[in-house]
Amino acid sequence: MPKTSEPPKTIDEYIEKFPKDIQDKLRELRKVIKETAPEVTETISYQMPTFKLYDRYLVYFSANKKHIGCYPFPSGIEAFKKESSDYSTSKGTIRFPYDKPIPFDLVRKIVKYRAEENLKLQKKGK
Repeated sequence: MPKTSEPPKTIDEYIEKFPKDIQDKLRELRKVIKETAPEVTETISYQMPTFKLYDRYLVYFSANKKHIGCYPFPSGIEAFKKESSDYSTSKGTIRFPYDKPIPFDLVRKIVKYRAEENLKLQKKGK
C-alpha cells in the first residue's frame, strides 16, 4: 500500500507514503492523539508512528490494507472493550476500517486512559 519501500524516519514521512484519503485519516488521528496528550513525543518504532509519554510507549498506529490499526497496548483495549465492540480488536489492537469514520471520542478516551497509566508508573518510578 505505501508508495515507497524506504523505511520512514518521521511520522510525516510515514503518512506521506499513503494515498491522500488515508493520509487525511492518519493526520487526523495523529492530531487527536497530540491534543489529548499534548506532552507526547513522536517517534517511529517498528516502522510505525509511535507516541511516548513519560519515556513510556503510549500508543502506536499504522495504515494497513483495509484499516488503520491503533495499538494502545492490552490495557487500553481491555478498559474499553464494550465501547470498541463495533470494531475488530485483539489483545493490543483496535482496527478502524477505511469505510467507517474513526471514532475519535473513543480514541480520546483510550489515549487519556493510557496517559494516566503512564503517569502512575512515572510517579512510582517504574
